Amino acid sequence: MKPFDVYPLMDITPIKGQGATLWDEKGAEYLDLYGGHAVISIGHSHPHFVKRIQEQLQNLAFYSNSVQIPIQRAFAEKLGQVSGYASYDLFLCNSGAEANENALKLASFSTGKAGIIAFSGAFHGRTSGAVAITDNPKIIAPFNAGHEVYLLPFNNAERVEETLKQNDIAAIIIEGIQGVNGIQVPDPEFLRRLRTLADRYGTHLILDEVQSGYGRTGKFFAHQWVEGLEPDLITVAKGMGNGFPIGGVLVHPSIQSSHGLLGTTFGGNHLACAAGLAVLEVIEKENLLANAQIQGDWLIPALRGIEGVREVRGKGLMIGLDLATEAAHIRKVLVNKHRIFTGSAAGKNTIRLLPPLTIETKALHLFLDCLRQVISEKEISTTNFNH
Repeated sequence: MKPFDVYPLMDITPIKGQGATLWDEKGAEYLDLYGGHAVISIGHSHPHFVKRIQEQLQNLAFYSNSVQIPIQRAFAEKLGQVSGYASYDLFLCNSGAEANENALKLASFSTGKAGIIAFSGAFHGRTSGAVAITDNPKIIAPFNAGHEVYLLPFNNAERVEETLKQNDIAAIIIEGIQGVNGIQVPDPEFLRRLRTLADRYGTHLILDEVQSGYGRTGKFFAHQWVEGLEPDLITVAKGMGNGFPIGGVLVHPSIQSSHGLLGTTFGGNHLACAAGLAVLEVIEKENLLANAQIQGDWLIPALRGIEGVREVRGKGLMIGLDLATEAAHIRKVLVNKHRIFTGSAAGKNTIRLLPPLTIETKALHLFLDCLRQVISEKEISTTNFNH
């Protein structure tokens, strides 16, 4: 038996990490500006993160949600405090896809409706319901195609209102910033209109902050850049556990639940909550939201000044840059020659940057120098690279 193929594999085997640095089995050192799909929020092997998990593992790794779990309550209280959503409830699961799946179910239970509005370019996960609201026909199996989903143009409030008038809609779901689609930032006025329309037509607004949350943009959640915007449900994962599988749904107190509507075996287990609590403690103690904003505020303009970079989008340390040449070639040279990990996106000319929130200015200057060099080198032209 062998592992099922998920992605095309690089010929690189990381075996150790510290901060924003990775080492492979040969001892080669890499700068990590991707964090394994935005998962590494507080850096690889952060000492406090390691200590928290080790201490919990020595006591109790797991018991089911049928008993009192004090560390789960401590984690929920800390998340409410740090995020600014202390009045919300927290349902814990294991991934971003599960979080979105359960948010959709809660919205449907609460409203008694079945329809969902999502948007072009959306990516919400790979479980059944999450696939159905994801704008990628390649991952929609016949099994997933039966849901009542309306995929509408991004940033078009008029189409949203038309759809709400004509259909029974349980929820509008939108990413705080679209990640897989190349870091597309929703217009603030569009998000405000979604809130107004959701209230007017008796539907729920779900903010998918799986990739854009947890300080990634310099606010705890990306939607918090829009003053006064309060979603009904907020989904989180990725940076939430710094590599330990954990996801969650923040639920507005007006949404009533009861025993049996949602359930999970592993969600909110002792080790996951220890990891999640450690992440929040480090974010707070090391002021990582401020670091994300500071680093992004100078890095984004610096990227715009590089010849061969056509457009730069994003906030904080969630950045997409469109190049004049195919990004795959640039990324290969960056990782193979300069030992810098970056991320791909839906657009063939787009690179995503999602480094740990602990990233230092010195490391980003190194990346800028290498990017300028790679773009300017004739060797990365499509013809030469393929030969």
